[in-house]
Amino acid sequence: MSPIKFSLATGSALIALVGFSQAAHAQAFYLQEQSARGAGRAFSGEAADTGSASIWWNPASIGGLEDGDATIGVAAILPSGEVADNGTLIVRPGQAAAPVGGNGVTRNPINKGVLPSGAIAVPLNDRVALGLSITSPFSFTTDYPADSWARYSADKTKLRTIDIQPSIGVAVTDWLRVGAGLNIEYTDASLSNALPNLSAALADGRQELKGDGWDFGWTAGIQLHSSRFTLGLSYKSAIEHTLKGDLTVSGLVGPLATSNMALSGVEAKFYTPSQAIAGARFAATDKLTLNAQVIRYGWDKFDAIRLGAPVNAALPQNYRTSWSYAGGVDYAVSPKVTLRAGVQRAITPTQDGERDARVPDSNRWNFGLGGSLAASKKLSFDLAANYVSFADATIDRVTAAYAGTAAQTPILTRGELRDAHAVVLSAGARLKF
Repeated sequence: MSPIKFSLATGSALIALVGFSQAAHAQAFYLQEQSARGAGRAFSGEAADTGSASIWWNPASIGGLEDGDATIGVAAILPSGEVADNGTLIVRPGQAAAPVGGNGVTRNPINKGVLPSGAIAVPLNDRVALGLSITSPFSFTTDYPADSWARYSADKTKLRTIDIQPSIGVAVTDWLRVGAGLNIEYTDASLSNALPNLSAALADGRQELKGDGWDFGWTAGIQLHSSRFTLGLSYKSAIEHTLKGDLTVSGLVGPLATSNMALSGVEAKFYTPSQAIAGARFAATDKLTLNAQVIRYGWDKFDAIRLGAPVNAALPQNYRTSWSYAGGVDYAVSPKVTLRAGVQRAITPTQDGERDARVPDSNRWNFGLGGSLAASKKLSFDLAANYVSFADATIDRVTAAYAGTAAQTPILTRGELRDAHAVVLSAGARLKF
């Protein structure tokens, strides 16, 4: 079996360059924890709020700023849950289907993590401001034990992204603000997974993939302001990513030994989703503000991962368009103290029959509480806590190692994500200058 045939047959491992899951996020492998202020109200109304803390959602938020504005935040993400086997089978050539073996329950495969973010905006005059946000919208680490039942789909995965968004916001009139930004995104990923040898008595082989790349997208939005009501509409483009890296295969014996290899320059192209965002804020009283936000995620663009030379294949993903809905409140207890609360419902873009252990995603509820303390007229601090509850979901994507060859080895996956939840603790500071 040639290395090219082997890498094409097992190219599904390249899915892990982009097919990641994080236990505290908006959907699939997108992280929304870009603002401690927003976390307190479960990310409702961000596209309609003002200041640098909202640049990620809507660059129009900085139009008409009177002072310089900066924000910095950090979120501690504490996930928990189980990925369990419900009878996964492996079918080796010339043998009857047999249990995949290994540890049938993997607890907490997604590592705890810390997610930083920050933004700054500077007015050029009373209508125009320039801004810059730095975020990490797709970042996490998973670690399955070497003896996990899911080892042929996922072993160890690490993803880091840095999104740099320079923006401009303009107050066209007293009631209309517009904005636009460029998303410059760096992605770095590494992963590994086990490969079955032809006999269950033999130790598994292993493959490891590393890749990185720079890519570009854009963001644009408007805000409509009245004395009590603000409507924000924005759009974040899909981004076509191109990652280049190295693929290493080792530990295969017998007829498969010739497929041990080290390939460089492996290329994968894929899309992360667009976001169409509508947010609103209504000052019901001088103290109480009601917030709402709806986001349509264009996950249908993530239909396949297209692999370049020397693999030259497309790996179907079949994600679907999905939505999130959020509502929340801000209540000014005093001129210095504001309390917040909110709830968000997010629908997974993954589909039954297409979900694997590397992306054990599901529908979820996000409940948020938070508040702000104004230490002075220029400086305020934000705190928030979120509890995210995930629905149980099947893990049921059927795969095959060495597909299309005499050594084809189907993996009939039958598993479940269960008892999954996450606590997210956020803190931030906002400064006017």
